[in-house]
Amino acid sequence: MEKIYERINSVFRDFFDDDEIEVDAETTADDIEDWDSLNHITLMSAIEDEFGVRFTMGEVSGMKNVGEMAQIIEARGTKK
Repeated sequence: MEKIYERINSVFRDFFDDDEIEVDAETTADDIEDWDSLNHITLMSAIEDEFGVRFTMGEVSGMKNVGEMAQIIEARGTKK
C-alpha cells in the first residue's frame, strides 16, 4: 500500500503543480485548495492512467477520501 500512496502523491503533485502536496488515507477534496468538482473527474482520469485501472462513475462520485481510492486500486491490482 505504501507504493500506491507514493504513486498517488506523485499524480497529485503533478496534477496540481505543487510539490508540497502530501496525501494520506484521510485526505479529502477539502484539504487541497484546487481540488474542486471540475478538477475531480480529470484527476480521477490521471489516477486511472497511472495505475491502469478504471473507476465506475459510482466510485468516482462516492469516494470520500484518498484512502477509499487507494483501497479500490489495491483491490483491483495495478497494471503498471
